[in-house]
Parts: sequence; structure tokens; C-alpha cells
Amino acid sequence: MIRTPVAAPAATPAAAPAAAAALAALGHEARLGIFRVLVRAGDEGLPVYGIQERVGGTPRSTLAHHLQTLVQAGLVAQTKVGAEVLNHANYDAVRVLISYLTDECCADAAACGPVGPDDGPLGTMGREGERSPHR
Repeated sequence: MIRTPVAAPAATPAAAPAAAAALAALGHEARLGIFRVLVRAGDEGLPVYGIQERVGGTPRSTLAHHLQTLVQAGLVAQTKVGAEVLNHANYDAVRVLISYLTDECCADAAACGPVGPDDGPLGTMGREGERSPHR
């Protein structure tokens, strides 16, 4: 399945409930792990047993519950292929969430601080006086 990227809408007060639901869903360690497994799987997605193999033996009913929470939050999409249900990370929803979180980054600051993986102690900060590339 090939997905066409869509532009993330600007952060608005109306987007706050969806962002809060997505963050709440990811706020559980098991769901965060499941979501990361699906991100690694790419567009092909994974059936429940494939996720189960990768997350270390979570009972199927518990896994189904966590997947349903991620689906309701819009972070996971499910497609039926024959008798199998494939689970996919919803990359468009992730882009919208990231956009919501970073849309006004440094809007009230004279200079931007570390935000991305290439900033701060885990990466390089860029030359002094330059604005961070995430802006």
C-alpha cells in the first residue's frame, strides 16, 4: 500500500482533543511499544500475531485491547486482507500530531533551543546564532 503524504493542518484549538487522545494512547508503555513495532513494519503493516511475536508474548486479548485504543486515537489503521487484519501505523496522523506539537515552536523566543534528534546532547547544535532547522 503506497500512501501519499498530506500536509499537516495548522495547530488550532479544535485539534487539541485529537492530539490529547493520541498522546494519551501513546502514554502507556505497551501501546508505545506496539506503535513503534508498527512504525518499523512500514506500509506493509503486521497481523496481530506478527505484533505479538515482536512485543514479547503479550496475550492476544490484551494486544487487541491496546490496538483498539490506538485505532480509536487515529494512530493505527486496520485493513482486512482475506481472513487477516493488518495493522498499520497511520503516518499522516503522526505528522499532524508532530505538527500540532511543534507548529509554534520558538514563536515567542529570540532563539530556538534543542528540539530534534540532531539538536542538543544527542546531536549537533549548529553554529551559534543560527536558528534551529526545525523552525
